[in-house]
Amino acid sequence: MGTKAFWEGRYAAGTTGWDIGYAAPALTAYADQLGRKDLRILLPGAGHGYEAEYLHQAGFTDVTVLDIARAPLAEIGRRVPGFPKERLVCQDFFDYRGGPFDLVLEHTFFCALPPEERDHYVRHMHGLLAPGGRLAGLLFQFPLTENGPPFGGSATEYRKRFGGLFHLHTLETARNSIPPRAGNELFFIFEKK
Repeated sequence: MGTKAFWEGRYAAGTTGWDIGYAAPALTAYADQLGRKDLRILLPGAGHGYEAEYLHQAGFTDVTVLDIARAPLAEIGRRVPGFPKERLVCQDFFDYRGGPFDLVLEHTFFCALPPEERDHYVRHMHGLLAPGGRLAGLLFQFPLTENGPPFGGSATEYRKRFGGLFHLHTLETARNSIPPRAGNELFFIFEKK
């Protein structure tokens, strides 16, 4: 689990239950209030990249999509022909050394990681962000399980894991989740210390 072969297999089999088929409303609402279109933005574990498509169509000029699986990146290239191919990066998140980024948009990627990899995620994410950079998006809010992905999590866990390296500006139940996830997502904005 968590390997390139695992995720490529999920896309090949069409077992992508996390894929809602469009950009998450909480993330588009957040993007709509961003003032600068030249922000350096990363979308890790972006899958089919609907948020990347939304940002591209909204005029954001420096968006990078990162995924361990090649299939969803190829799909973005077909669906959004104007998206810069060099910004569709097929690589393991933990091996990626791009940046620094002003903003990272998180959409359930963290919760797809086994819990033992989460502290590594926090440290690596901190390293990818520019000084004062922000990590924002959606995290799942349901009991942490050993079976996943997704593995779940809680506001208490996120405060503990991120609090040392980030200012936790917002961490609240998302008000604009899609109906099947209502009450089970937290919207957050964390700023690199």
